Amino acid sequence: MAKVSSEISIQAFDFRKNQSLNEVEPINCKSLLLKLNVLTVYRPLSENFSGMCLRKGDMMFMLLNSNHSRGKQHFTIAHELYHLFCQSDFKPHACNPGNTKGVDANEVLADAFAAELLLPEMGVIKMIPLVELNKKEVSIATVLKLEHYFSVSHATLINRLKKLDLITAKQYEVFSTLRIKQTAKEYGFGLSLYEPGNEGLVIGDYGIKAKELFLNMKISEGHYYELMDSIGIDPTVEIHE
Repeated sequence: MAKVSSEISIQAFDFRKNQSLNEVEPINCKSLLLKLNVLTVYRPLSENFSGMCLRKGDMMFMLLNSNHSRGKQHFTIAHELYHLFCQSDFKPHACNPGNTKGVDANEVLADAFAAELLLPEMGVIKMIPLVELNKKEVSIATVLKLEHYFSVSHATLINRLKKLDLITAKQYEVFSTLRIKQTAKEYGFGLSLYEPGNEGLVIGDYGIKAKELFLNMKISEGHYYELMDSIGIDPTVEIHE
């Protein structure tokens, strides 16, 4: 297990390095998807369907569940990036990150990669006050600050702290039972991280390519509308600004 963990840590580190990302700072997932040219579509899906991805040649696609919290969506994105960029024998399938019971070994590896990518060990440690590190007593305030700084769900954050041995089993139990939205509100944090969002959002250059084909008279207007409709966009509807 230690060897696997080391390999995943190296893969996450190399991924950050290859994308010119700082080794300790948080990742803007949407900007990264745009940079990687991964066509990404957010749609309401069932609770146990967090997302999926596929790759064919240079074309990459990702589907994400907009019914899940934004924090969980970010973890799903990182999970799918493992399939797209690290897994050699990847085959498209529905994913439910965080649920490792009875799943393929690659799903466990994808979860580990996501945690390493979104929450790099040194980045997490540097955000924890020294007095809390020395006493191994991370405060609720620090937990909230960490999950908002790295834009991850509460469950993802405390699981990572536990894996890094930065909190005790007792602390983990306490943090697990928090009414996280109420607690965040009491400490002055926003709630958007814990709520669903992004329904209908499309990330990528699909629309750009479709528009250019139409403008260059490579496809008809009707075909252009069909292409845009496939990603849930109706160009004929005017936006009132």
